[in-house]
Amino acid sequence: MMNAEDQILSIELLQDQGINASDITKLKMAGIHSIATILSTTRRNLIKIKGLSEIKVEKIKEAAGKIKVIAEQRENVFTISTGSKQFDEILGGGITSMSITEVFGEYRCGKTQLCHTLCVSAQLSKELGGAEGKVAYIDTEGTFRPDRIKSIAERFEVDPQTCLENIAYARALNSEHQVELIEQLGNELSNGQYRLLIIDSILACFRVDYSGRGELNERQQKLNQHLAYLTRLSEDYNIAIFLTNQVQSDPGASSLFAAADGRKPVGGHVLAHASATRILLRKGRGEERVGKLMDSPNMPEKECVYVISEGGIKDSE
Repeated sequence: MMNAEDQILSIELLQDQGINASDITKLKMAGIHSIATILSTTRRNLIKIKGLSEIKVEKIKEAAGKIKVIAEQRENVFTISTGSKQFDEILGGGITSMSITEVFGEYRCGKTQLCHTLCVSAQLSKELGGAEGKVAYIDTEGTFRPDRIKSIAERFEVDPQTCLENIAYARALNSEHQVELIEQLGNELSNGQYRLLIIDSILACFRVDYSGRGELNERQQKLNQHLAYLTRLSEDYNIAIFLTNQVQSDPGASSLFAAADGRKPVGGHVLAHASATRILLRKGRGEERVGKLMDSPNMPEKECVYVISEGGIKDSE
């Protein structure tokens, strides 16, 4: 893989940072075509370009710096396998680090099974689709099963006991406790050993603690702060964050993320904006389950079929 220095980052990327097209044209006419050239050219020489003021040059320099940082971060991004090759394919390789992935769907469609499979696959070698790291698991509904971890570990031929020891497990008793657990986790993550944080499920405690309509605004505000902190953790420590979510009926079915049967994830726009990737899980034929990528920063909307086995999530035969 190329490192960030070897990549040619076009100055067209400046537009994403709010630099207008006419200023980009001025840079090109002066023979500047890459972000690297902007960063290596002195402010004094950039100001000499016709039509570029000191303020504009400062903005261009700042934008170029941001683009370089983003490119370097992307170089470090890794993916964790779901256990199903078809599922990984629609996700562009698996669950991605430095971002939040949310999976939602009805009961018994495989949300928690996916969590358990990721607990094991995150510990595998990179060649096997893993991230060679530990996992933090926040359980809000009491659905974590150590015996499932053991049977999935056996499928991947790794030691079940070691696998369990590499999972830092905590049960969140209410929304305040959930927030506290995540804040405490910040200290643990700083050692660089963790690669995945799972919250199953993100909204269960919030829905119980803020149940009335009059409390919805307060709930969304607290949830927004919680998700902003999670986003920062994912970026600061280069970890993948995986959230499960429940669905509710939407009679209007007008939501962008609503399923064909009118069900949509709870949490509203606050959760929709925080989750870079959103996946709908639903029951298919017989034992089959269907995963549909509903929203992604770089992959098209697409479906795959998988099954839940003794060894976790895997491809349908």
